[in-house]
Amino acid sequence: MTDGTWITLISIGVTVFFMLGVPVFLVIGYWVIGMSFVLGLPLINTGSALADVFTDGFALLAMPLFILTGDLINRSGIARRLSDFAYACLGWLRGGLAMASLGACGLFAAISGSNSATTATIGSMLHPEMVKGGYDERFSAATAAAGGTVGIIIPPSIIFIVYGFLLNLPISELFVAGIIPGAMMVGAMMLVAFVVCTRNGWGYLIKLQFGRVFKTAVGAWLGFFAIGLVLWGIYTGKFSPTEAAGVTVGFCIIVGFLSLPIYRLMGRPSEDRPFNERGIGEYLVVKGFGPLELPSITMRSAQIAGILAPLIAVSVVMQQILSVLGAQEIIGGFVRGMGGYYAVLFTSMAIVFVAGMVLESLPVTIILAPILAPIAHSVGVEPVQFGVIFLVGASIGFITPPYGLNLYVASGVTGVPYFRLLRYTVPYLFSLLTVWIIVALVPALSTVLIPAGN
Repeated sequence: MTDGTWITLISIGVTVFFMLGVPVFLVIGYWVIGMSFVLGLPLINTGSALADVFTDGFALLAMPLFILTGDLINRSGIARRLSDFAYACLGWLRGGLAMASLGACGLFAAISGSNSATTATIGSMLHPEMVKGGYDERFSAATAAAGGTVGIIIPPSIIFIVYGFLLNLPISELFVAGIIPGAMMVGAMMLVAFVVCTRNGWGYLIKLQFGRVFKTAVGAWLGFFAIGLVLWGIYTGKFSPTEAAGVTVGFCIIVGFLSLPIYRLMGRPSEDRPFNERGIGEYLVVKGFGPLELPSITMRSAQIAGILAPLIAVSVVMQQILSVLGAQEIIGGFVRGMGGYYAVLFTSMAIVFVAGMVLESLPVTIILAPILAPIAHSVGVEPVQFGVIFLVGASIGFITPPYGLNLYVASGVTGVPYFRLLRYTVPYLFSLLTVWIIVALVPALSTVLIPAGN
């Protein structure tokens, strides 16, 4: 058989594996190994390429550190305090708990940088509360899934780190560029939640009490400090994103260790007591965690990093093999043939959207970004702006069937079957698509916060 026949058969075979539920890492790995044999590439070169991804990529060290940060924030009780603050601010509105869930996703994303961690953490905390509060369980699960999309847009972002590494762009600028689009995504989804809940009469309202807002704000002070520490350090250039991740991990560990003994001395006050029965001192201290708990927290983070790291490596090698096959020239020629600025921009967005429907954001980024970004730049799209456009599109793929990673995560933590929550993701999907188009058409939304002279 000819090489073309082998390539077709191997590609069909791994597609079948993907449809049968084989992990994406293995699917891409099988394809890489099969292509290596067909093209006569020594497997030792593949092994070297896999190793080089991490030995040459200092910026990628931030990825496991930010994953660990999210787990530390969750275990220490800081994530719960952030969600309590969001509910105190928004609970007086129809759909307030749904909007608080989305707001909590935005706040948690500003520390963890992960979509799946954001969906799992906020979904597991607030889904039961939403169901008890009179919300449809399918809508509640869909809200957690949609809220998780901002996990890779609001800085710090794991996928921005990968994008900056691949395209040799300043990761700190990418982080800053994601602030306004991420906030717009949260705002648009809150509007959807308000409209849907108003039409269906879902949710019990609470009074807007400034005492409650103040106390929950005090209770969330550690979360606000962690967010401010990351953004201040990166924005001012005091430390790189990788260093910011290390500093944040250190901060979370210190807070966890110091808080636990104080929490015990206070008699382990319940987080479920009414706010007016709790003194300000109780809000100042979180439950924390002890040194003996740290290995289990670290192991959980390592398991997630252990899934993502090989996926990054094999996707990079896949991108290299696609270059050998001439895929870059084919896709590049197609996109360039569309014409000028807007034609190239919207064609690129369409490609990202379709790819995001069937692949996780990491392989989409690693495979397509090196192809599409130079083409977009050649027609006048600013590189950092295109990075934001690209990754907002990739984030939308998290709630777009048939793949929709956040949908699977939300289904897993809430117990709502995957296909039952799809209906309520549609309004969120349209709101995110609207924001995506606006971000693409208004470059200043991505670049206005980048410090002058960068």
